[in-house]
Amino acid sequence: MESPGPSVRCPVQEQRARWERKRACTARELLETERRYQEQLGLVATYFVGILRAKGTLRPPERQALFGPWELIYGASQELLPYLEGGRWGQGLEGFCPHLELYTQFAANAERSRTTLQEQLKKNKRFRRFVRLQEGRPEFGGIQLQDLLPLPLQRLQQYENLAIALAENTGPNSPDHEQLTRAARRISDTAQRVHTISQKQKNDQHLQRVQALLSGRQAKGLISGSRWFLRQGWLLVVPPRGEPRPRMFFLFSDALLMAKPRPPLHLLQSGTFACQALYPMAECQLHRVFGHSGGPCGGLLSLSFPHEKLLLMSTDQEELSHWYRSLTLASSQKN
Repeated sequence: MESPGPSVRCPVQEQRARWERKRACTARELLETERRYQEQLGLVATYFVGILRAKGTLRPPERQALFGPWELIYGASQELLPYLEGGRWGQGLEGFCPHLELYTQFAANAERSRTTLQEQLKKNKRFRRFVRLQEGRPEFGGIQLQDLLPLPLQRLQQYENLAIALAENTGPNSPDHEQLTRAARRISDTAQRVHTISQKQKNDQHLQRVQALLSGRQAKGLISGSRWFLRQGWLLVVPPRGEPRPRMFFLFSDALLMAKPRPPLHLLQSGTFACQALYPMAECQLHRVFGHSGGPCGGLLSLSFPHEKLLLMSTDQEELSHWYRSLTLASSQKN
């Protein structure tokens, strides 16, 4: 009679064991990071929001602009943590989902919060002294308020990654599989909305910066919120006759703006640019004349519009390649 051999490996059981290990690791990470997150939320809520309210160092509109729904976000974390500590991941995360709108509100207020902090630190001596005093507390460990303010948006990205990992490593027969799947989907949707808000805010900052660089009557109204900034930089305009002329170009999703620098000794507008032309990218035919080899000699781009043709040159071929890709992207968005 043959002795029994080694136990036969079961792929299904091995897969389940891997799922369980990953699930346990993700659950532990979610719990530990939530504890730290709630601690930091509480520090700001206690030592900044609460004391500022009691002392009246900031008026209510300024305090609201600076912190947004911070205390409500802190309360949502306080509700979530006991579920995580009890191992009720699905129930806790699904119950947390109605609070996700707070993160959308926080993202929409992020730029206002940043500018309010800068303005108050600059012009409000009492507030500046208060912030330095609070940041010096040992509880903060040297972390500044400006580094703590983006915390909820950073945490939302962590929520998304961890919720998805939990859902993916929870078996379909688990009692909380459906809850985790629904929660992961809602958190991902919110994270995408927040990302869109953040991209729009960054684009608005670029547009405002470009508008500040342009001067003169022709520059008014050129930069609108419907445009998306893509890139800017110096290129050489090659005329039919004569020497190439350096010009500053600003590329948007729908237009290419060519500008020349104001004289450095100009009394009022030194350091700005005068708009020379605005070309609609929907009408652009783009060709790379030379500069394909990746060599050190630069390259030449040809941009044809209904009533004008531009030859743009750069001695930096890598820079020209970046321009070519960005121009291609802008000219392809014709509809």
